[in-house]
Amino acid sequence: MSFLEGKVAIITGSSRGIGKAIAIKLAQEGLKIILNGRNQERLDSAKLEIEKINTNILCYCCDVTEELESKKLIDFALKQFGRLDILISNVGVSNRGTVANTNPEVFRRVFSSNFFGSIYPTLAALPHIKNNKGSIVFISSVAGIRGLPSLGAYCSSKMALRAIAESIRIEEYASGIHVGLVYVGKAEIEHNKESIAADGSLVILKDRPSKNILAAAYIAKKVFLNIKRRKFITTLSTIGKINLFMQSFFPMLVEKIIIKTSKKFNQGLK
Repeated sequence: MSFLEGKVAIITGSSRGIGKAIAIKLAQEGLKIILNGRNQERLDSAKLEIEKINTNILCYCCDVTEELESKKLIDFALKQFGRLDILISNVGVSNRGTVANTNPEVFRRVFSSNFFGSIYPTLAALPHIKNNKGSIVFISSVAGIRGLPSLGAYCSSKMALRAIAESIRIEEYASGIHVGLVYVGKAEIEHNKESIAADGSLVILKDRPSKNILAAAYIAKKVFLNIKRRKFITTLSTIGKINLFMQSFFPMLVEKIIIKTSKKFNQGLK
């Protein structure tokens, strides 16, 4: 029996990709789960798949970048299951383009998804998480460790998650809740996953070769361990761990390395 069996988790952005993989892992551990996303068809498909593992699966279609919609999501979980123990904020979108060439609207859209799409559910869920000494976990990226070329909006939005996570940890220290931050490395791309170009248009990301790419199931396992061990920061991939260490102690050296390899880095983003 899992130590989490019977507890209730909401996973935003869980109709596909990493979010769905996390839902599958938690379903295997016996949790009651609320799937969330903006596409009802994909949510229904994910629900049917995960119900083969665990029948305590519900889905709620809404846009968590809207404050009222986020509150309705939390209210739905409470109405259906009577409690809330875990909130995993997984929604997010990336961008491509230098800061100088990026339409200001792109920054708004990226922050709306990556930052406010995490903050609004957190604000609504926090009182209920406190009641059960539960967990709030933010899915970030190794791109949130330092600013990178052609990813300015994405990096800054993911960096903001650490600041919020740190603030909550300090403010809620006495309440005994767990706050986690997972830095995901280069992960497999769901087919037809989109990014936002500098002009605001959507571009389809190319599939990544399997070599040195993190599988969604592996990421899900690490998220589960973050909750189980009540860790703060979990950094995935060897490069991510080296980046975190180097950025902490040798930031200027990291900058020189990135400048020297920026052409190759930009090619890898395509």
